[in-house]
Amino acid sequence: MVKQPPMADKRVYKIVFHNQGNVYELYAREISQGAMYAFVEVGDIIFGERSKVVVDPSDERLKAEFSGVKRTWIPLHSVIRIDEVDKEGRNKIIAGEGGGKVAPFPMPMAPPGRKE
Repeated sequence: MVKQPPMADKRVYKIVFHNQGNVYELYAREISQGAMYAFVEVGDIIFGERSKVVVDPSDERLKAEFSGVKRTWIPLHSVIRIDEVDKEGRNKIIAGEGGGKVAPFPMPMAPPGRKE
């Protein structure tokens, strides 16, 4: 059994990616290449405490969209950036131009070791 360093369970990642014409910003504790080729595996998505005074509609929409989700797989070509950060922030959805009617152009991806 490999013992994890004490800080390993405290890592927080910010994942920014395109989804249906919008830009999503999520905070999670687990991220990896995953077993599915060309997908980024995201687990343990972090949602902040609910405040009784201020309600953020995009945060509530994300909570509803990802409720019950243990892991999600994001297509590699949708990822804008992934950062390891010191602390979690607010999850949010930023409206993209075109009102969700513009999708990213699909890019063919060759598996590792295959030459085209």
